[in-house]
Amino acid sequence: MKITLLSLLGLFALNVMALDLNEQTEHKFADNDGVKIHYVAHGPEDAPLVVFIHGFPDFWYSWRSQIEALSDTYRVAALDLRGYNESDKPEGVENYLMPLLVSDIASVIKSEGRENAVVVGHDWGGAIAWSIAMTQPEMVSHLVILNLPHPLGLARELQNNPQQRQNSQYAVNFQQENAASNLNAEGLAFWVTDEEAKPHYVEAFEKSDFEAMLNYYKANYPRFQDSETEMAEPFGAAPTNVKCSVLMFHGLEDQALLPGALSGTWEWVDSDLTIVTIPGANHFVQQDAPEMINTTMKDWLDRRM
Repeated sequence: MKITLLSLLGLFALNVMALDLNEQTEHKFADNDGVKIHYVAHGPEDAPLVVFIHGFPDFWYSWRSQIEALSDTYRVAALDLRGYNESDKPEGVENYLMPLLVSDIASVIKSEGRENAVVVGHDWGGAIAWSIAMTQPEMVSHLVILNLPHPLGLARELQNNPQQRQNSQYAVNFQQENAASNLNAEGLAFWVTDEEAKPHYVEAFEKSDFEAMLNYYKANYPRFQDSETEMAEPFGAAPTNVKCSVLMFHGLEDQALLPGALSGTWEWVDSDLTIVTIPGANHFVQQDAPEMINTTMKDWLDRRM
């Protein structure tokens, strides 16, 4: 009973501290060829840089617990992807192609005066993180991925696993004309269980562009003509092996991205690979299991930096 009470008190304190981060962090903008990318920065300016990339539907605040946990010894930058919250929202599907999304991350790293960073990504942020590690390896010192299997693993499952294709039907629906008209800020925040945080999400989504959110799917999601079609560049990322150390977390309750796609990841990583599966955690694993994520990530980084 004492353990349960202490755990609850710890989570309460963590949420209070996290909610204060909006005032504690520096709000900054990186410029990527005229597109402004908003990000928050926290921690010692001379410490190793860790860049956090959120997914759909989310914004920088998704990483509030991780910012608090790492910013004592790391410089942390958590960004709003283009189309979201305070970042610019260029019109047109072509403005959301993977190379441009990758260049947004590079612009944040450069804005912090660095040549490289630890890159951490979840969901679409994970796809972008994989992509920058494959296409601009000199900019990624270490890679941390949350609930986004390697693009080749996910493409394989989409091609060969009927359950994965069925569970990914939402992504196909998002690519339909006028799909954005079915979205609203309250609805997009359905997954947020933290009642203190939920108003922050609704406010951020009200500032976001729903069409831009879906352009990620329209511009980059794998398409197959039939079951025999091979995807040479899933999610716009050339299938080049990742050179740096990789840490992966996967909440096993995730129904959108099934864990079968994790199989074979070691074939696409030339350095050490650590995969941590978390029973009971869902798609937004960084919020479902923050203590597990934070302690494991910090220990993993501390041993390698």
